[in-house]
Amino acid sequence: MTETIEAWVEDLITHVEEARGSEAFQEWLDVQSRFHDYSYRNTLLITLQCPEATKVAGYRAWQEEFDRYVQEGESAIWIWAPIITKQCPECENSPNYHERSDCEYDETPPEEWSEGLVGFRPASVFDVSQTEGEPLPELETAATGDAGDLVAVLEDAASELDVEVRIVDADEWIHGQAEGICKPRQSDESPLVEVRGRANEADLAVTLVHELAHALLHGAISDPLARSEQELEAEAVAYIVGRHCDLDTSNSSFYLAAWAGDDPEAIRERFGRISRTAQQLIDVVDSETA
Repeated sequence: MTETIEAWVEDLITHVEEARGSEAFQEWLDVQSRFHDYSYRNTLLITLQCPEATKVAGYRAWQEEFDRYVQEGESAIWIWAPIITKQCPECENSPNYHERSDCEYDETPPEEWSEGLVGFRPASVFDVSQTEGEPLPELETAATGDAGDLVAVLEDAASELDVEVRIVDADEWIHGQAEGICKPRQSDESPLVEVRGRANEADLAVTLVHELAHALLHGAISDPLARSEQELEAEAVAYIVGRHCDLDTSNSSFYLAAWAGDDPEAIRERFGRISRTAQQLIDVVDSETA
């Protein structure tokens, strides 16, 4: 089975490289480039306030850049925005603070000072799930095929793996555009996986595998900077297990292309963790269907 998984991972890397060159991916990439690249601190603040956030921008940015509008009644996500203004070359204060300080620098007038960071201020941003308007280009990442009773089998398998699973009706789903989540739990509790219910049971099953992989590999996504690596691992596991179950998981390549950036080789570099977790899930699924 290890050799088969290795061959499938090589197929996946090829598919990811092809996906990155597609017109659909380039259009999606163009839109993504308009979103601000937030600092580690702000990424952490966003994650703490809205763990399901995927695309974040300011109130006016949504209007001017994306022709979308924040829905009435939505609560802002608060971050720290840098204050950039002219600075005194000596005390590094802004002109207003410089005037009230003890600094005696007067070699050049304030209008000739260079700009720099003088502090931070609270700023509000909103996730795409809090907006409405012109649709953003989306990548087709859904799995297809005949899932049979695979969802029920995976639910039973999750119990064996000591992972709690909930399939939530779409009209009760509160996690925005996320298809599934892995929630942090206390050390003495089982990991909790929730997935959004949908008619496409093949995609539901693959999403469930993706979140089970998070539960087994990561417990929960807690470090925003590590998230891309964790998503690569979880989706590669979902691709392999779905393929083992005769589902078409080729669209995983678009999801992985989005997280891999310019380095599809990162999938190969994490082969050991991906292979072990995929094999673990395959073994439990096969034992449930034996």
